[in-house]
Amino acid sequence: MIRTYVVTGSASGIGATTAQTLRDRGDRVIGIDLAGAEVEADLSTNAGRLDAAKRATELADGVIDGVIACAGISAPIAKTISINYFGVTELLEALQPALAASAAPRAAVVSSMASLQPNSKEMVEAALSGDEAATLQIAESIVAQGPQAGYAVYPSSKRAIARWVRRESITPAWAGAGIALNAVAPGTVVTPMTAELLATEEGRAIVDSAVPMPLNSHQPAQSIADVLIWLTDAQNTHMAGQVIYCDGGADATLRGDDVWSWND
Repeated sequence: MIRTYVVTGSASGIGATTAQTLRDRGDRVIGIDLAGAEVEADLSTNAGRLDAAKRATELADGVIDGVIACAGISAPIAKTISINYFGVTELLEALQPALAASAAPRAAVVSSMASLQPNSKEMVEAALSGDEAATLQIAESIVAQGPQAGYAVYPSSKRAIARWVRRESITPAWAGAGIALNAVAPGTVVTPMTAELLATEEGRAIVDSAVPMPLNSHQPAQSIADVLIWLTDAQNTHMAGQVIYCDGGADATLRGDDVWSWND
């Protein structure tokens, strides 16, 4: 049965691979990106998100079977949290009615194993409160300390989106409406965004010290696309609120064999 998907970040990287894989299997894809997509929109702004949701819903004739949110950046700038967090949450919330109209609605977002890295608790809490202006103010104050400090905006955005998925997935608006909502956390994915860093031995050493990947090392975008597609397929009837670390073993390496005893 042909399903209708909305894929953000569809013009490059994981989003492009995901969109093409869906199309290759016969599904309908409505891509959202700054350019080169069915819906061209700026997800760093509230107006852009709402306009993108409106146009995608119209193109889908009011019924969307799956949303896969891949759009994101990792730059040490305040806008990173606007795109990676609010560009996901506000868009998904605006698309929720069209998802709820589907017989088998699913949504999945791209988090990151960077959500395990040092981050700004204050920024994360501000994002989760829904106050974008306050969140940006915190981000800008961190960015002003220089690029090294500014990198914290990225793991903060990914920690916040992972927590949002866990929190919202079990609410009446999502689980109550039959919508499976989950996240995938990649390790180091070989995309245009990481190509320059991975091009040198020094760059690879820096990456591998932060993201150790004992299983097959750096991963292709397809490895993430396949998980995102399964999560948003009708086959996924019960997985909800999960952050799945498809990361070559980075999570297991960094957190070890016991992630349960904190609650014993």
